[in-house]
Amino acid sequence: MKLQQAICVSIGLFIGAQLSMAQSANIFFGAGTAIDSSSNQQIDTFGTGSPFTTPRMTGTFLDLGSSVLFTKHFGVGADVSWRAAHGAYAGLLYRPMFYNFDGVWEPISTKRFEPEIHAGLGGMHIGYTFNQTECDQFAGCETSSQTVETASHFQVHGAIAARFYLTDHVFVRPAIDAHYVNNLFQFGSNWVPEYSLGVGYSFGRE
Repeated sequence: MKLQQAICVSIGLFIGAQLSMAQSANIFFGAGTAIDSSSNQQIDTFGTGSPFTTPRMTGTFLDLGSSVLFTKHFGVGADVSWRAAHGAYAGLLYRPMFYNFDGVWEPISTKRFEPEIHAGLGGMHIGYTFNQTECDQFAGCETSSQTVETASHFQVHGAIAARFYLTDHVFVRPAIDAHYVNNLFQFGSNWVPEYSLGVGYSFGRE
């Protein structure tokens, strides 16, 4: 996923550029799920007269992100989350990805607990692929994946999370994200909630 790699690099550069001014920084990796209803569209993808019904958004999502605090309570953050495996969509395979850049507010800070409130902007990308298997007597069977189409949407992002510290630097991070995706006609709602649990590490924490 070249776009996913580019966004991860962009987020890394964005966070890296802030570190010289930071009091502390956090990085985390997690897993969870994002959910949306079906649009109940009927799509005759292959022109056979047998249409497919569009699916719900479900499945395991992976999440990679970081935040940088410039004061004890305020900073910036960025993260990207994507479906771990392709899902079925009207005869094709699809993989959604969300990315965002946020302002971060941490209202309190204790030795073992730090809550986070995020608000920001970003985008959603959906890639569609088609798997085709070809067989012959010499090479046997081979399955290839071909990109068919992509779609991109603007999103507004908000999240509530908390870091529970197992040590002075290692934490677990439950989070609830809300993605408002503009004109997400591929699914039943523009609102996409995401639930995740991550593990991470804090730098520069006293």
